[in-house]
Amino acid sequence: MSIRAVVWDVDDTLFDYTGADRSGMRGHLTAEGLLAGYDSVEQAITRWREITDAQWARFSAGAVTFEGQRRDRVRVFLGEELSDAEADAWFQRYIAHYETAWALFPDVLPVLDALAASHRHAVLSNSSIHVQDHKLRVLGVHERFEAILCAAELGVSKPEAGAFHAACAALELAPHQVAYVGDHPEIDGRGAADAGLLSVWIDRDGAYTSDDAPAPANGRPHRIASLAELPALLGADTRFGAPSTFG
Repeated sequence: MSIRAVVWDVDDTLFDYTGADRSGMRGHLTAEGLLAGYDSVEQAITRWREITDAQWARFSAGAVTFEGQRRDRVRVFLGEELSDAEADAWFQRYIAHYETAWALFPDVLPVLDALAASHRHAVLSNSSIHVQDHKLRVLGVHERFEAILCAAELGVSKPEAGAFHAACAALELAPHQVAYVGDHPEIDGRGAADAGLLSVWIDRDGAYTSDDAPAPANGRPHRIASLAELPALLGADTRFGAPSTFG
């Protein structure tokens, strides 16, 4: 049966999260006077990213709430026993810098336009609806999606099959009628394939070798370097598209 809907990851798939996070944290650390403790801005940003990844893993595993992982990121980074209110205030000051750098990847609007008539669209993110709903509105694409589902409200995170199946249920479609597009080879690529969806892994930087591509029980995800390759992969009746850059 043909693919009838595309479910999208947001961060580093539609939205340049890594670029915005790095730019925002650079501005925030400068404003907070915190760069003196590091050899370079890059060292400070790298440490923030490592702490973010570690705390996000705790949230994904159900060990801490969405708000809790944010507070713990601040506490670990600063090495201070902050109250919830103090940690929240610090994080909100960071958010103010981070939001000024928000941007979609250049290939997003063209592919959403190209697939608008042929496929339905939804979002499945390992974030919270409060965060992603706001983000998609600011970026001007909120109305493109029939449903926006997030782990904080679902109570289940990718790569668990239940998260992907919840997105399919929201669209009232079977998993084999749905494609999932995400940037993480395991959380998105392997997770979607193992859940029975057509898995599309976008590897924008080409940082992985062919041997690195995950091999789930249902086969490897389709690996693309640009969303321009997606319409052809889905068999969409559109002139927009590009051949795969991966063999």
